[in-house]
Amino acid sequence: MQIRSWDGSLVTTPAANVRPSTIAEVTEVVKNRDRYPSPVRAVGSRHSPAACAGADGGTIIDMTAMNRILEIGPDHLRVEAGALYIDIARKLRRQRLQFHINTEIGNLTAGSAACCGTKDAAFSIGAGEEFGQVSSYVTALKLVTAAGDVVEVREDKDPDLMRAVRSSYGLLGVVVEVTFRVKPLQALAVAHRTYDLENFLAALPVLRQQHQSLMMYILPFPRTVMVELRSYRSDLVPVRRWPWRLRNFVWATFSPLAANLATRFIPYKGLRYALLQNSARTLQRIVPHVLNWPNTVPPAQIIRYPRRGGWRKYVFSFWAFPEQRYPDILREYCDFYVDHYRRHGYRANLFTVGYRINQDNSSLLSYSFDGPVITIDPVSTGDPGWERFLLAYNEFASARGGVPTLNHPPALTAEQVACAFGSRLDKLRQERGRCDPAGRFLSDYFQRLRMGS
Repeated sequence: MQIRSWDGSLVTTPAANVRPSTIAEVTEVVKNRDRYPSPVRAVGSRHSPAACAGADGGTIIDMTAMNRILEIGPDHLRVEAGALYIDIARKLRRQRLQFHINTEIGNLTAGSAACCGTKDAAFSIGAGEEFGQVSSYVTALKLVTAAGDVVEVREDKDPDLMRAVRSSYGLLGVVVEVTFRVKPLQALAVAHRTYDLENFLAALPVLRQQHQSLMMYILPFPRTVMVELRSYRSDLVPVRRWPWRLRNFVWATFSPLAANLATRFIPYKGLRYALLQNSARTLQRIVPHVLNWPNTVPPAQIIRYPRRGGWRKYVFSFWAFPEQRYPDILREYCDFYVDHYRRHGYRANLFTVGYRINQDNSSLLSYSFDGPVITIDPVSTGDPGWERFLLAYNEFASARGGVPTLNHPPALTAEQVACAFGSRLDKLRQERGRCDPAGRFLSDYFQRLRMGS
């Protein structure tokens, strides 16, 4: 059998594909090594552009049937691992609650959120700060171990193990249940501003100090940046959802659809890229005049994508860079991007995006473990030339101290991963060896990244 990723770019051929509905069924799969060969990989909606969900010759556990919301309290939520983020968020909203992080991809499952890399622009609130990684708000979870036992990991009882599990990518066991920290629903102000590159970099120190989250939409050729600014408003009632619906339509439907159609039907690259860039520049000019509202509903940011990408598909990379070095690196990225087009005739056909994320050592492989970061994330429909561009961008980013997640940039090398995480990677390897010495959950992808040694 063949199983494809959401956008169709990745294919895995497992010997078995199961969709359990209970913890007991997951336990049976993990224990029965004859019927369900290794590697065993638990998957959700398969949105990752990296091959971390691959299980060639092994067993795929599709967790999406385990989607029940088990408990909602005033400050916590307990769910099965296959529950979708957008479904949980809507249930919370009806009880005037919300996630701390309203990350864009609503098809994210709770289990993936708990143990894989995620991102969103982080808030500074008063004297405190919030994180940009969903797993940082996981307070407890249940795992089915390689031995088939069900164990509970709690932040308050075993913080070191929790720190490892939050960045384990399923290598320590199958996550079957997750408890998140949640908070009361608040009004969210959103505004957009467009700058040329140098004016944006000059304004960045002031923007950082205004207790707002920062997301950037970057066009490297004209060197322009549109900034999405978000901040909580305790003095207002969250009522408006349509600004996010409009923004999400542009981001998740209009832009990738236009790029896919242009790639398919306009064979002349110069004309195609000119049309796409002019369209993007028009959006940068219009959006700041349309999408500025003080009292939006935060969970309305979350997008439910179709089960298959189709004409709306897009893929992306992810690298995080130290905040203090970001201005120089962003300038160099724009130069790299233009130079790559001149040499190879390829440029990504969607925006490059970026997120500012606070320092966070809640997970062992956190990309902001050592300090605040800002990311540079090229986005494309995966058209011909994208893979070559990614290889070059991975080298560019690694050479400048960039840190990836293990589930976002395709074509990572073991050397790039080792350079990014250093001794923290050794700690996760040691924990993996202790929890799964026979490699029940160790796929070819993670073997290639030397997670088995």
